[in-house]
Amino acid sequence: MRSVNYMVIIGVLFSLLAIYSEDAWAEKKIAVFMFSEETRYMEATKAFKERLAESGFDEKKVIYSVENAGGNKSKAAEIVKKLSLQKLDMILSLGTSATVPLSREIRDVPIVFAVVYDPVESGIANNWKSSGNNTTGISPLIPMSKLLDSLSRLAPVKKMAVLYTPGEKNSESQLRNLQEIQDKYQIKMIPVRLTKKEEIAQLLPEVLRSVDAMYITGSNLVNSQLPTIVDMASKAKVITITHLEDLVAKGVLLGVSADSHAMGRIAGEKAVKIFKGAKPSSLSIDKANKSDILLNMSTVRKGAFNIPAEFMKTVTKKVE
Repeated sequence: MRSVNYMVIIGVLFSLLAIYSEDAWAEKKIAVFMFSEETRYMEATKAFKERLAESGFDEKKVIYSVENAGGNKSKAAEIVKKLSLQKLDMILSLGTSATVPLSREIRDVPIVFAVVYDPVESGIANNWKSSGNNTTGISPLIPMSKLLDSLSRLAPVKKMAVLYTPGEKNSESQLRNLQEIQDKYQIKMIPVRLTKKEEIAQLLPEVLRSVDAMYITGSNLVNSQLPTIVDMASKAKVITITHLEDLVAKGVLLGVSADSHAMGRIAGEKAVKIFKGAKPSSLSIDKANKSDILLNMSTVRKGAFNIPAEFMKTVTKKVE
């Protein structure tokens, strides 16, 4: 009788193990939260997972869930609330618009971010050496002087429009950084305030008649209307420039950009350290140490832009 009971118990245990095997073997639960499905976010996420897997935290030991706000702030707020109710070991946050509300709402789960332009200016972290809270990560912040150095080698520019959206911290920071060095480069920065997509068709024709170049910030509104902006600028023979690699892939003429894959790996390294016992606040926030000069050759041809031979020698990536 006893042997029968033991067999029954063993059978039940095996059944339970079969049902719950995935959860039983999963040691960590990581939510990936991105504001929109940008190439830079996807590339950083891929590299993040690669780095964790190299340290033994592969997908047999980690359950990943992915949340995408689709560029909608209301949906982003809903996702943040949803994540706050889940039992998570870590959150990988992609982009400033995702990380700002996340860091305000969730204080008890480690948040590792990537592709956040200025985490200090946006209020995510206290300073670059220590966030002072449950966040740490990597920024694509490249000195604006690098962009203007590259631009000056491409063509003489006296006036540059800066397309930005008020309220988007990364977009505002980029405008401010450019304004701070405009006297040094003798380039007048013309802020172009955009709050709705209809303003692009209304404002850009006049703007393009008065500038030599146009800077595309990380504004989600601006990025959503990029094909229209690039087409209008190319027809007016106005140079478009950005710090975001995937915007060059979508048509911006010139980019001086951080490597998204490299950023993802750095974020992954921080995640490994946290899983091994480090507190996020003990890990400094890094700035991208690798950048590329990108040139969209299709836009070169479309706008019939004259590219100096000496400038071409500086280009590290040609985008077709």
